[in-house]
Amino acid sequence: MKSSRLIRNIMKAVRVAQFGGPEVLKVEENVPIPKPQDNQVLVKVYAAGINPVDTYIRSGTYAVKPALPYTPGNDVAGIVENVGKNVTTLKEGDRVFSMRTVTGGYAQFCLTEEQFTQPLDDNLTFEQGAALGVPYYTAYRATVISGKARAGETILVHGASGAVGLACVQLAKNLGLTVLGTAGSKAGMNIVEENGCDFVFNHKSDNYTQQIMDATKGEGPDLIIEMLANVNLDKDLNMIKKKGRIVIVGNRGTIEINPRLTMAKECIVTGIVLMNSTPDDWKEMNASIQTGMQNGWVKPHIGKEYSLNQSSTAHNDVINNTGTQGKLVIKL
Repeated sequence: MKSSRLIRNIMKAVRVAQFGGPEVLKVEENVPIPKPQDNQVLVKVYAAGINPVDTYIRSGTYAVKPALPYTPGNDVAGIVENVGKNVTTLKEGDRVFSMRTVTGGYAQFCLTEEQFTQPLDDNLTFEQGAALGVPYYTAYRATVISGKARAGETILVHGASGAVGLACVQLAKNLGLTVLGTAGSKAGMNIVEENGCDFVFNHKSDNYTQQIMDATKGEGPDLIIEMLANVNLDKDLNMIKKKGRIVIVGNRGTIEINPRLTMAKECIVTGIVLMNSTPDDWKEMNASIQTGMQNGWVKPHIGKEYSLNQSSTAHNDVINNTGTQGKLVIKL
């Protein structure tokens, strides 16, 4: 049965009328429910994920700026309410998650493209589904596609207690790597360890880089996944194994490095953006995540839940935290 709100054709949604701080996020109650076009899916949203990039877009500092007003959010999970006439892989009533919305995920309903909308396994809750898209697909693209991780190697997830970091830990363990991770609090370190990390270090400790080198018998990791390059890239270049790879997933500013380190190590430093993925990348990532859900190694950790009215608080928390612990989600 269609919801009463759909019959009325209006919904609650967060709207941004001007770029600025978290206070520009406003809940409106009379937002029109969008209608799906040919290749689109209308999803009744049960949970929406909060990503740091959401805050960059909201502030107006991101490279791509949406037309105002807009609704933030790309990670969603819910139930298919309706589909466009050309949609063949999904139907009304399906449990789904998406990592890319058309109309924004901080809303009771949103539009997604069929190609970016995947079945949500019954093993996972909607809250976990909202923690799947950007974190797990980014983790796979960074670790496997760009990082070329291989069984038997050693990987360092530099900032492992966040949503992407934990996804990297779970993925790398499943692939047969020795996994090292860092976090900035005891609670964060515990979560990283609980998710299968072999060695966990506190990156606020003065000598943690030496501890990592000792754990790798002085050679350093084969692969480093970096969540905060403006703080850690110089450390990564000093730690990376000769001919190793550093993949930058997150960055919030500039850093001064000595390029001579890249010469001595003959290492590769690269960055990724999920939405630069090719059709073949998406096919590979979809297959891996679906298999991971079925086999049980995909286990998103929810750090905190918020209501739609608390979206401003969520935006503040995702940036100004003292120690990231999993994914922040809005529960609708």
